[in-house]
Amino acid sequence: MRPCARTRRRLALVTACAVAAAVMVGVLAGRGAAAGSPVTFKMVPSAGSVAAGCLSDASAKVTIESQGAVEQMTVHATHLPKNTDFDLFVIQVPNAPFGMSWYQGDLETNQNGVADGTFVGRFSKETFMVAPGSAPAPVVFPGDASSNPATAPVQMYHLGLWFNSATDAAAAGCANVVTPFNGEHNAGPQALSTQNFADDHGPLRKVKS
Repeated sequence: MRPCARTRRRLALVTACAVAAAVMVGVLAGRGAAAGSPVTFKMVPSAGSVAAGCLSDASAKVTIESQGAVEQMTVHATHLPKNTDFDLFVIQVPNAPFGMSWYQGDLETNQNGVADGTFVGRFSKETFMVAPGSAPAPVVFPGDASSNPATAPVQMYHLGLWFNSATDAAAAGCANVVTPFNGEHNAGPQALSTQNFADDHGPLRKVKS
């Protein structure tokens, strides 16, 4: 083979490799952009806890990371009462009357007052509730509504953590009140919230889907 022909083949091979590498970098960069960067923020003692003078050292670190079609939210709570159950909600505003509220799941502290939970769903700027019209609803627990109110889309960007039991709340020096914020609608008061953010700028608003 003549030297010129070999040179042209080498140049073609180098060019092809460079193009392939550029395409791969573009694909990986696109995946990274779609996933987005994790968003981390704190939950602090709720307004009710502050008023009662309880849980002054308690807090939770929340991290939300995009998984593409959904988000993964991890919660690491510390300095809560030990061996105690709590209920986590996505809520419209951090303080009473809380607005629309969506039950996410439970957290249980260990003997050191630490609780960890992982939740998968929509925890981003697109988190909302909507009811195009009123429809019948099953009445399963006391206090259940038999139908829903119609509402346009309502964005929900805050988090709230409730004592699962009013008795546990009282034992921790918090208010001995019963609220509907657990699966059977007989929870205690709110323990932690994202009241460190403005009502209309809750931390989930910072998360891009």
